[in-house]
Amino acid sequence: MSKETALAEIRKQIMWNRLLSVVEEQAQTLIRTAFSTSVREAGDLSAGVFDTTGRMLAQAVTGTPGHVNAMAASVGFFLEKFPIDTMREGDVFITNDPWLGTGHLHDFTVVTPTFLNGSVVALFASTSHVVDVGGRGFGPDGRQVYEEGVCVPIMHLAHAGVMNQSLLEMVRANVREPVQVEGDLYSLAACNETGSRRLVAMMAEFDMETLTELADFVIERSHQAMLDEIAKLPKGTYRNKMRIDGYEKEVDLVAALTVKEDGIEVDFEGTSGVSTYGINVPLTYTQAYASFGVRCIIGGKVPNNAGSLSAVRVTAPEGCLLNAPHPCAVAARHAIGQMLPDVVLGCLEPALEGGVPAEGTSCLWNPMLLGGHGLVGDADYGSATPFAINVFHAGGTGARIGKDGLSATAFPSGVRNTPVEVTETISPLIVWRKEYREDSGGAGRYRGGLGQVMEISHLEGAPFAISAMFDRCIHPPRGRQGGANGMIGKLRQDDGTMMRGKGRQPIPAGRKLIMEMPGGGGLGDAFARPLEEVAADVRSGFVSPEEARRSYGVIVRVDGHLDEAASLKLRSSAAAE
Repeated sequence: MSKETALAEIRKQIMWNRLLSVVEEQAQTLIRTAFSTSVREAGDLSAGVFDTTGRMLAQAVTGTPGHVNAMAASVGFFLEKFPIDTMREGDVFITNDPWLGTGHLHDFTVVTPTFLNGSVVALFASTSHVVDVGGRGFGPDGRQVYEEGVCVPIMHLAHAGVMNQSLLEMVRANVREPVQVEGDLYSLAACNETGSRRLVAMMAEFDMETLTELADFVIERSHQAMLDEIAKLPKGTYRNKMRIDGYEKEVDLVAALTVKEDGIEVDFEGTSGVSTYGINVPLTYTQAYASFGVRCIIGGKVPNNAGSLSAVRVTAPEGCLLNAPHPCAVAARHAIGQMLPDVVLGCLEPALEGGVPAEGTSCLWNPMLLGGHGLVGDADYGSATPFAINVFHAGGTGARIGKDGLSATAFPSGVRNTPVEVTETISPLIVWRKEYREDSGGAGRYRGGLGQVMEISHLEGAPFAISAMFDRCIHPPRGRQGGANGMIGKLRQDDGTMMRGKGRQPIPAGRKLIMEMPGGGGLGDAFARPLEEVAADVRSGFVSPEEARRSYGVIVRVDGHLDEAASLKLRSSAAAE
C-alpha cells in the first residue's frame, strides 16, 4: 500500500469514527428531550444515519437491538413512499406501522433528510417507545392490530418546516397521555435535527460534498469483516428449539442456522403458527433480534450497519408466530421476539469450542400499570388519580463463559430498569420492595444471574390494573453444559392470589402486586464451583444456605463462614452416589 493510499484509508477511518460520534449525540438529544420514562430513564430508543439509498451507515451505541435493526429496514419503506427528489428542506416523516417500522404501534419512527447546498446528502432516523397509542392500551389482549391503537401510515410530521398540526391533533385525541406522546414526537424530530447539523458541520470540516465514498467504504469494510469472522466457523447447519409460555397456549420457536461461505442464514421453519392474541411478531422484528443473537458471538466488534447486517439473513414462513401478517395483533411482540437471541445462541453452541451463555429471562418484565374509569374491571375507581405508566424491569441473564450471569439486567434489549423514584413521582403508586430474588439463578460452575422481587400498591388505596406481557412463568431459562435451569417467574397479589403472566388483570383496592422475576440458567457443573465462591454467594444473599447444600454441596455455618471439611465430605459422598 502506498503512502498516499494509507493516508486516504486513515482519513476515511477518522470520518467513520466521527460519524459514530454524530449518531451518539443524536441519541443523547433524544434522551434529554424525551417525555416518556421508557426513553428518558430506560433508553428504549434507536438512532442512526443512512445514505440516500437507505443503507444504514452508523447507529448509536445507545439504544436497543430491536429498534436499531428493525429501523435499518424501515428507512427503505420511507423512500418508497417519498423518493429523495420529492423531499424538501424542513421535511420530517413519521410512521408507527408495525410492518413498516419496529413491530408494534407503540414505536414511532421518524426520518429526516439532511440537506447540503440544496441537495439531500443523508437521512437521519430515530425510534422511541411512547407510553400510549390509544386502543386497549399497551398489552397482549388485542385480537387484531386495529384494537391496539392509532396507526399512522408513512406521512409528513413536518412539511417544509411546518409541523403537521392535523396529525398531532389526531394523536392527542386518541391517547391517554397526550402531553407525553406529543412531546416524544417533537423529541424524535429534535434528535434528527441535531444529527443533521452535526453531519453538515463534519462534511464542511472534511470538505465533503456527498457521503457516497465514505458510505461505500463503511459498508464494504463491515461486510468483509463479518465474512472473515464467519469463515472461522465450521460450515454446516445447526438446529435448536425452545418451548415458551405463549398466551393461549405454549409455543415452540424452532431455528436452523446455516454457516455458508457468503454469510449465515437463520430459518425459523417449524415455529408455531400465529397467536390469536397480541404476541405475534412482524418479520422485521424477528430479523432484528435473530441477527443480534448472531452478532453477540460472531463479529461483535464489527460496527452495526448495512454491511455487517447483510451478512446475516433471517427468514420465517409467513403465517408463523415470527412472520405474522397484517392484521394480526402485535403489541407485545417483544415478549416473543426477545427470546430469539437465546434460540440462535443454542444453534451456535455446537459450532463454538467455548460454548455460549446459558439462557436468561430474555423477555422484559415491563408492566403497563393503569388506573382510571373502566380500567380496573368492575371495581369503582372513584376520585383516585388516573394514570398510565410503562415501567421497565428485568430478570437475570444466563451464566456467561467464564463469568456468572448478570442480575436484574435486560438482555438482549439492553434497556435500563426504571428508577423507583421516577415511578413514584409520575404516578400514584408506591413501591414497597425491590430486591434480588434469592436462589433464582440456576446453579452451575458459573451461576445464573438473579431475578428481582418487586411489591407495588396504589398510594391512594384504590384498585389498579396491570397489563402483563411476561414469559418464563411456565418454562424456565435453561442451563447449559450441566448447569441448572433458572427459576421461573411468578405474578401474584400479597394475599397469595396467583395471576397470569400475560393479559390485563385488576389488583383490588388495598392489595399489593408482587412480581417475582425469573433468574438465568447456570453454566457447567455446580460442584466445580469453588467452595469459597458459594460461601460468598450465601453471605451476599444470592444463594440460601439450603440451596448451597442442595445444589453445590457446600455447607455454610450460621455465622456465614464456610465449613470446608464438611463441604468436601458432602461433595465426595454425592460424587460416589
